[in-house]
Amino acid sequence: MMCAKCVLPEYKPDICLNGQGICNICADFERAKNLKLNFLPILESELIKTLNKYRNKGKYNCLVMCSGGKDSTSSLYYMKKRYRINPLAFTFDHGFETEGAMENIRNAVNMLGVDWLYFKSDFMQELFAEIVRMKSKAPICSVCSIWYMQTSYDFAARFRIPLIISGWTRGQMVERTADSNLVLEPKFASITEATSDFIDKIRRKHPKYKNFPKTMKEVQKKYKIMVLSPHWFLQSESEEYVELIKKELKWKPIRLSYPANSTNCYLNFLSVHLSMKYYGFTHYHVEMSKMIRMGLLTRDKALKLLERNYDDKLLASILGKLGCKTEDL
Repeated sequence: MMCAKCVLPEYKPDICLNGQGICNICADFERAKNLKLNFLPILESELIKTLNKYRNKGKYNCLVMCSGGKDSTSSLYYMKKRYRINPLAFTFDHGFETEGAMENIRNAVNMLGVDWLYFKSDFMQELFAEIVRMKSKAPICSVCSIWYMQTSYDFAARFRIPLIISGWTRGQMVERTADSNLVLEPKFASITEATSDFIDKIRRKHPKYKNFPKTMKEVQKKYKIMVLSPHWFLQSESEEYVELIKKELKWKPIRLSYPANSTNCYLNFLSVHLSMKYYGFTHYHVEMSKMIRMGLLTRDKALKLLERNYDDKLLASILGKLGCKTEDL
């Protein structure tokens, strides 16, 4: 059963529906909506104030994580054109990026005239394969996000950049600590436990992963680097900035990506498939449910975007690249 207000299904003990079919997360949100929440302000003036702290400090004022999607590409555009600070565009590639996404990044950095750091590594491939072979309930995207954030922090620190800019939407809004470092919202307990358990096993099994972080907080506590997204502060709808980057940066949508109208890597399809198998929802369901609660997205539109748009043939090709078979699922 699915919540009558958002798009999260019942998955006990993390997600429970009450007698009216409303999940505990929506119910908690309703109870807390009149309280002062500890989220970043969404006023653009607050963003400008923060950016001004780092303006003209060092060769690069910020590192922009750029995947080639509409949100990260527009974030890069805003940093260079709207706020006129000097960004270093950063792209990590685990071997599953699409050519369409890469073309979008190349067009953006060339037309904006910004430096671009492209990092490609097969370091994670064996770890991804083990998630499949061990039939772990650790979401591939959750484990990958720990790696890519650690990599982003590492490069920002290497270039002495005190600020990382993401393309995260308001559905991915995070809290800020007193020292302005990054704190991700708590994950669902079942997913957190599955991820921690998998990383414990992979540390013991593969020496090269012996120091792999178990949580995002383990990564974050090593650095004094702020992470922000301009989309938390601007009131622009995605349709508006999509038209902007199409005109200014020759940005193009990706033909096939999940959810619809997104730009995600090929491995994302496998991650979504496994998350739906084990939990009945993905991190996109969590993000869109938050946006529904905030009045930023309708439930009907979210359901449409979350419809499965890939087939078993595509999954088989992704598994093959990992050295796995369909039977491993």
